[in-house]
Amino acid sequence: MSDPAARWPVLVTVGPYALLALLAGVTVAIKRSAGESPLIDLVLCALMAAWMLGVFTLRPAWRERVPVMAVFFTVLILLTAILVVRDPWFGFFTPAAYVYAFRVLPWPWEPVGVAAVAMVAGTAQAYGVDKTTPVGLITYVAVMAANVSPMCGFAWFARRGAQQNDERKRALAEAREANRRLETTLTENAALHEQLLAQARRAGVHDERRRMAREIHDTLAQGLTGIITQLHAAEHAGDDPAEWRRHIEAATTLAGESLSEARRSVDALRPEPLRMARLSEALASVAGRWSALHDIPVQVMTTGTARPMRPEVEVALLRTAQEALTNVAKHARATRAGVTLSYMEHEVALDVRDDGAGFDPPLLRDDDGDGFDPARLRDSDGGGFDPVRLGDGGSFEGAVGPRTAHLGFGLVAMRQRIEGLSGTLQVESEPGVGTGISARVPIEPAEFFA
Repeated sequence: MSDPAARWPVLVTVGPYALLALLAGVTVAIKRSAGESPLIDLVLCALMAAWMLGVFTLRPAWRERVPVMAVFFTVLILLTAILVVRDPWFGFFTPAAYVYAFRVLPWPWEPVGVAAVAMVAGTAQAYGVDKTTPVGLITYVAVMAANVSPMCGFAWFARRGAQQNDERKRALAEAREANRRLETTLTENAALHEQLLAQARRAGVHDERRRMAREIHDTLAQGLTGIITQLHAAEHAGDDPAEWRRHIEAATTLAGESLSEARRSVDALRPEPLRMARLSEALASVAGRWSALHDIPVQVMTTGTARPMRPEVEVALLRTAQEALTNVAKHARATRAGVTLSYMEHEVALDVRDDGAGFDPPLLRDDDGDGFDPARLRDSDGGGFDPVRLGDGGSFEGAVGPRTAHLGFGLVAMRQRIEGLSGTLQVESEPGVGTGISARVPIEPAEFFA
């Protein structure tokens, strides 16, 4: 079955001529049988055919011109009305007139044209009614209403349907455009995702390098420093074999521990003290070995109720304690030290104190006074301070001096670890009074570990 929309132009351009020719033939037959001349009717039919042919059929471009089509339709209706008044059977031409009304007239002129055609059709239908009597007049009006009302109603519903169809077309066009934009956005998001992954990989590599730098400083560098210290002490032991042997054994022990830590760092495992013990026990173990090595008494305390923590939090606190004790042994000349681990409601705190010589904290602050500024340090060859180079034999001189330079990097490493976990690190010290280092790290709620 062919598409009705494809037949529509043929119906408009050919149908009216066929219908008009049929009615002209009927007119000739009726007029001749009645002994009347059909000449005027045929002239009117020819005039109507010429009008449709010249203005509509042969001028497709004129069909889009509203004023031209309004004149075309008006003349067509007048000619049809004249033919209907002369011969009522020309009322059968009104279907073609309806087609033209719906085809060429825009809204709101479309229902006006439809009403005009309906009145012509009603006139043909009421041709035999005596309009001089009240009954005849009422009958004529009723016939007119019966034609005009439904056809105008149909025009209104057709208009609504056309509007809804246009709205659906617009909605579909908007949906297609939205889909196109969505596809474009998804493509852009995919590209951004790839960029973010690349940036994340680069950031991960950078963070891992910083982590390894801290690991090396907290393990190998500290161990090697302790070994050198013990070997220097053995050289100065003189003729005391017992003292010499004690320093050599301490250096050997440190070398073994450093080797274990080096292997652990390569395998990216947790610190050795934390592998088989809780944080408080690991702190006690580290502090005990440190006290035996440096002959400085240290008191380890744990307050509050111990709670589970992420491994990286335990590692950061343990390394902070190790670094702080290392600085006490190297710089403080302390007679005693203390390590306190405190479990609070929303955070855990680590405090390391000593009664040593202390130092002036402003030497380790930047120009704004809010933290250590590595840029203030200069190595011996004039270059900048590079934490990764710690332990390569370079010395750090400048505004803060060699002693506080090493202490400064230790604070940098501790601060990076703690602040990387959304924590805080505070240093309190005064010459001749001692030093206190306090690290605080938030603790996740219990369901985090469920």
